[in-house]
Amino acid sequence: MSSIDRKLLDELREIVGDGGIVSRSTELKVYECDGWTVEKSVPDVLLLPRTTSELSAILTALHRCGIAFVPRGAGTGLSGGCLPLNAPAMICTSKMNHIVEIDFDNRRVVAESGVVNLHVTNAVKSKGYFYAPDPSSQVACTIGGNIAENSGGPHTLKYGVTTNHV
Repeated sequence: MSSIDRKLLDELREIVGDGGIVSRSTELKVYECDGWTVEKSVPDVLLLPRTTSELSAILTALHRCGIAFVPRGAGTGLSGGCLPLNAPAMICTSKMNHIVEIDFDNRRVVAESGVVNLHVTNAVKSKGYFYAPDPSSQVACTIGGNIAENSGGPHTLKYGVTTNHV
């Protein structure tokens, strides 16, 4: 049984629309784990905001009702970091997938959390740059998940992990 009441579910649906909420148990099963499949936990609801305003409204509603949440990127992590343990709501940022700004002069990229790592590299490689923290899942993993997990790959020995680039 869900710990999120119908009134809150309706409010969340109003915020993100029908395509931005998953609450059927058969559909939620997909989100029970990330790349770490040893442990599993299914959220009561999955929310897929497309904008910062939608995300803010979701967080406001959940906070008002005392509902804990866990964020989720692409689900490629290998640590179980996005498991919704004691958190009925999962917020997946995969639809927040725009590169907002590229500032070559200051070596800075502003990206929404759902931007795929490789898309950042592809956006800057014409000037000889790349996104150095390169997990093996860089074709699918997202910037938000990288930040949450402090991800890295082979290049981190020379260039550092995600925290060194944020």
